[in-house]
Amino acid sequence: MTPQSDEDEVWRQIVASFNETAERDSADQPWPDSENVPAEPVEPPRRIVKPPEFADDEADDERADDEDEGHFVPPPPPPLPKLDLPTKLAWVALFGGPAYLLIAAMAEWHMEGWALFTAVAAFIGGFVALVVRMGDGPPNDSGWDDGAVL
Repeated sequence: MTPQSDEDEVWRQIVASFNETAERDSADQPWPDSENVPAEPVEPPRRIVKPPEFADDEADDERADDEDEGHFVPPPPPPLPKLDLPTKLAWVALFGGPAYLLIAAMAEWHMEGWALFTAVAAFIGGFVALVVRMGDGPPNDSGWDDGAVL
């Protein structure tokens, strides 16, 4: 017999015994004692955790040193760059147009068509002005090294 025919015979036996009931011999076996649950619930023992007691002030200094050991204090950030007037106006237009529309809508003001157009145009104009002024090259003060080049 080939291994394939043995496997086919095993499958035929499994399919033939599909509707048969299982043997009841396993029901006669008692539970292991370790699986029995006691009738009364047993309260687990409680752990008491006490903080360590230090004998003198040197231990307090040691704890303070341990706490400060991994603490990093970053240096103060550099000042923000000064913006020129067109950049400031572009930022005001970018946020001012939608802010006006939002406030006018919340206050239920009657808005004329020219006011709506001006607010939307200010937003679009501010965005376009900032993108155009952004530039696509490295900053002038970056030096000769432009970082890692692969």
